[in-house]
Amino acid sequence: MGTFDESLRVATQAAVAAGERAVAVSSPNPPVGAAVLDAAGNLVATGATEPVGGRHAEAVALDAAGGAARGGTLVVTLEPCAHTGRTGPCTQRILDAGVARVVYGVTDPNPVAAGGAEVLRDRGVDVRQDEVTLGVLANSEALRAWMHRQESGRPLVTWKYAASLDGFVAASDGTSQWITGEAAREHAHRQRELADAIIVGSGTLAADDPTLSARFPDGAPRPRSPLACVMGMTNVPADAAIRTSPGGFRHLRTRDPHEALAMLPDALHVIVEGGPTVAGAFLAAGLVDHIDAYLAPILLGGGRGIAEGADVGTLAAAHRFAVEYNEYLGEDVWIRLAPPRTGEPEYTWSMEPPGREPLDAAPLPDES
Repeated sequence: MGTFDESLRVATQAAVAAGERAVAVSSPNPPVGAAVLDAAGNLVATGATEPVGGRHAEAVALDAAGGAARGGTLVVTLEPCAHTGRTGPCTQRILDAGVARVVYGVTDPNPVAAGGAEVLRDRGVDVRQDEVTLGVLANSEALRAWMHRQESGRPLVTWKYAASLDGFVAASDGTSQWITGEAAREHAHRQRELADAIIVGSGTLAADDPTLSARFPDGAPRPRSPLACVMGMTNVPADAAIRTSPGGFRHLRTRDPHEALAMLPDALHVIVEGGPTVAGAFLAAGLVDHIDAYLAPILLGGGRGIAEGADVGTLAAAHRFAVEYNEYLGEDVWIRLAPPRTGEPEYTWSMEPPGREPLDAAPLPDES
């Protein structure tokens, strides 16, 4: 198999990939991935956190490995838990499997579940938080939303909009379908599939009658859709399409973004799709953690702007964000932004995830 470091890197990449498959599936539990190396350093099993009430990633991987785990190494993206919740403690499952070494990426910030590393060390297991694991994790967003909820007590909020280059989401006559092309819309639906909930306002509901489901370009449903939410005091009609969303429906009867998020206690990641009034409310409240901007190479010259009610009055008070990464999607551009970093956190996230080229390195659209 080669050196142990080579085996560890392979196992880490497998564990991270497994965790990414659990995003939005495991909520409100963290989307953790795990991988097992046998005593000879061969990758023998992987696992990801199952839906609520199911097994944690460590148990899934160890069950798949069977006796091959004895004397081997367990690589897991989050420190194994040491408490009994809906399932037993992962630490006991690891001890029962006879694992000799545990390598983990992120320390569990939840005081109820934390301490697994110490429990295992006390029982003679070689436990370490590994830089290789952290390095690979830096290119994964699997745990980002869960970590955000642990630290802030609320879901991570992404404001998503599609706009013209001059910043309008609809023309003066109200038409907006479609500002961006098929590639951008497909990308946005993939992002929907990875969210726990999606919020629009009463105005968008009345104008578009959306289902807010995650769909393929041909209209077929994706494997999962987020909880579809309408924020506002206006009653939702009994025949509104949103009530048929495959991810479920919830009326957030409030105009306060803080109250709206409190009505989603199990959500880790929420997408705000607007319209401009709802988007402006979240922006003014300081509740926008990410912006997913889909920009089309068109100019409208007027119409409805991307946000209303978040005017700062002066440039010095502008809502400032930093570009994390970007990508050409057909003729459109997707830009992911986040608030500027104010310090060096213990765990930093990649500015350019694998497979995404910086904007200045991307090829220009074919104009022939």
